[in-house]
Amino acid sequence: MKILVTRQIPNKGPDLLKSNGYDVFVNLEDRVIKKAELIGYLERDRYDAVLCLLTDKIDSDIFDAAKESGVKIFANFAVGTDNIDIKAAERVGIIVTNTPGVLADTVAEHAFALMLSLAHRIPESDRFTRAGKFKGWEPMLLLGSDVSKKALGIVGLGRIGSRVAYHARRGFDMPVIYHDIRRSEEFEKEYGAEYRQNVDDIFRGADFVSIHVPLLVSTRHLVDARRLRLMKKTAYLVNTSRGPVVDEQALVEVLRERVIRGAALDVFENEPALAPGLAELENVILTPHVASATEDTRQAMSELAARNIIEALEGRIPPNLVKH
Repeated sequence: MKILVTRQIPNKGPDLLKSNGYDVFVNLEDRVIKKAELIGYLERDRYDAVLCLLTDKIDSDIFDAAKESGVKIFANFAVGTDNIDIKAAERVGIIVTNTPGVLADTVAEHAFALMLSLAHRIPESDRFTRAGKFKGWEPMLLLGSDVSKKALGIVGLGRIGSRVAYHARRGFDMPVIYHDIRRSEEFEKEYGAEYRQNVDDIFRGADFVSIHVPLLVSTRHLVDARRLRLMKKTAYLVNTSRGPVVDEQALVEVLRERVIRGAALDVFENEPALAPGLAELENVILTPHVASATEDTRQAMSELAARNIIEALEGRIPPNLVKH
């Protein structure tokens, strides 16, 4: 059986596939594969599985070509599957899987690192020092905000949101309020958290708002101009979920006007492009979609994607099957 990997990934997954007797072809060009190129691969050769990335837009045209090629599974090297037309996959009978769980701790750490960096103005301080502006200790120099005992608002209580709450409550004694489509009394009991049925109440009440929702029709621009303007003037926004959840141009305006104190983004509405004016602002931290980018986690994602393929090709239900 033959596996197509659309871009080079950490070796654990491809090595596992090879050790199980699969013929693995990896596109070694270090760039996003174009739609026509992927279809070309599928038309020129027969593949049993495709290991794809979140930057690959897998639509009905690709699934039609994959069906003709004999593909049984697309294993997404990501938690989110907003890059894949799940309905089209189901129409042609191709399985789709993802890689949840293994990156929750890492992304939560990154989200919390962004919070701390915002509050303590670490990137600004670094730039200030490197520019030779540091002339000695000053009582009013680069004053930031405390994190301990400040209210954390979680929007989306999945694995990652829950881990952010864990760090906040256990490490920094932060009261936690949260919004999710499902209330969790168990979570509330464990962390002393409070549920907010109306998401607006998170934006009104929190000192730090951390976004952890999947990209759906209902969550696109969930964080819009109106909700941003509900936030405290001293509050911060952190987004490590998906870029289009935040109206980026609206965020530029509220940051420029100092409606809120700051924001940190690891994901962007039109990646890799940034909204005009965003990069010029001092009160925003921008990281290039690297929240899960540790050696351990990316290797674990690679292995999990491979295990999903092995299970599917051996006639079993893969552990991370995605359904519409």
